[in-house]
Amino acid sequence: MGLDALVPLAVTVAIFLLLVDLMHRHQRWTARYPPGPLPLPGLGNLLHVDFQNIYTFNQLQHRFGDVFSLQLAWTPVVVLNGLAAVREALVTCGEDTADRPPAPIYQVLGVGPRSQEVLLARYGHAWREQRRFSVSTLRNLGLGKKWRTGKATPDPHLPPPGRLFRPNGLLNKAASNVIASLTCGRRFEYDDPRFLRLLDLAQEGLKEELGFLREMWSEGPQGLCRMLNVVPLLLRIPGLAGKVLCSQKAFLTQLDELLTEHRMIWDPAQPPGDLTEAFLAEMEKAKGNPESSFNDENLCMVVADLFLAGMVTTSVTLAWGLLLMILHPDVQRRVQQIDNVIGQMDDQARMPCTTAVIHEVQRFGDIVPLGVTHMTSRDIEVQGFRIPKGMMLFTNLSSVLKDEAVWEKPFHFHPEHFLDAQGHFVKPEAFLPFSAGRRACLGEPLARMELFLFFTSLLQHFSFSVPTGQPRPSHSRVVGFLVTPSPYELCAVPR
Repeated sequence: MGLDALVPLAVTVAIFLLLVDLMHRHQRWTARYPPGPLPLPGLGNLLHVDFQNIYTFNQLQHRFGDVFSLQLAWTPVVVLNGLAAVREALVTCGEDTADRPPAPIYQVLGVGPRSQEVLLARYGHAWREQRRFSVSTLRNLGLGKKWRTGKATPDPHLPPPGRLFRPNGLLNKAASNVIASLTCGRRFEYDDPRFLRLLDLAQEGLKEELGFLREMWSEGPQGLCRMLNVVPLLLRIPGLAGKVLCSQKAFLTQLDELLTEHRMIWDPAQPPGDLTEAFLAEMEKAKGNPESSFNDENLCMVVADLFLAGMVTTSVTLAWGLLLMILHPDVQRRVQQIDNVIGQMDDQARMPCTTAVIHEVQRFGDIVPLGVTHMTSRDIEVQGFRIPKGMMLFTNLSSVLKDEAVWEKPFHFHPEHFLDAQGHFVKPEAFLPFSAGRRACLGEPLARMELFLFFTSLLQHFSFSVPTGQPRPSHSRVVGFLVTPSPYELCAVPR
């Protein structure tokens, strides 16, 4: 084909793409639609944002306000910033923003029409039923009650005193054993090959699950996820879809094996000792009820959600906590004045300084800066702007946790953010690391319990530092599906 023939073809394709692009931008021409940067044909605002750098969203907030719009390729998105806009959308309009974007890609995981996980599920009867069950069961299993430190915090298996080590792996194992105990009634040895494989798959699976929701406009597997969700017909191509969420599929397979083993030793005559047994009891009650969401598929998905969302987030927060203690030894010494009261969850009332430090670790760490994506189920209004039905919403939680109008030193580690003039613990309304509204983090009570008991137990028994002559770590962070501290080493000395 000669050059003369290619020119008309190129023009035709360009006109076609331009028309398609204009069709996907009609929201921008409606009354009171949120402002935003001018999108480019085909690309939209892909050149304006960097999902690996949350500060690009903050810059757009300063330019366009707390509610602004983006066009990511052909997908329109509204970004919510600041406490007022986030709360208005997720709480005031909570019923209309509780949905998640559709994801046909989950057919790859063998998730059938009756399956209903919790974290990324569509909003409806089945999701509400599973949410109520999970919250009530975790509460009945002891969350929020008087858990003693020794019961809730497994042996951390720290290296010999004075030896440098990276804490992330040990923290992952400790947090995962808490979840394994709550969900499956068992605890693994830290060197158990099956346990190590499960943890590796859980971490990779969480990257796939959360990554494609926020980074689905990037290249690679995340970009492929978006294409498969937009064009579900591609799911029928043999071998293609299986490459997208391969780690999560393998994780579910291994988790299903554990649940099958647990079912074989379950005694229905005994009170449930863990979440799996409570779920199996509900399945027995629901036999013959086609409307029930209690089935084998959902059992696996609910347990998987708790593993994926609970294990990594807790261990990453604890990694931030230990890093901040070695960088701020004066704060570490203040926390270690807990020896006379440590022991139970309700001791927090007598430990305002420690409680403030743990909250400040969460605020400063800011590990899930864009939360999990929401979608409107009908037209809503936020801060005077009209947001149409079916719009994808990004909640910039970082803009709330680092709001200069709320926090005295938003970009510094400053536990006094959570203490009043008399030294009493206070929690500002802008403390939203778990998001808000109907889709606020299911595992918040579990995370709060783990963070308090792990953190206080570690600081009670060890002092953490970097030996003289060793490089001093920094506050730098690695931004991905979670914001983690840059790799660092420390040593633990028994007190």
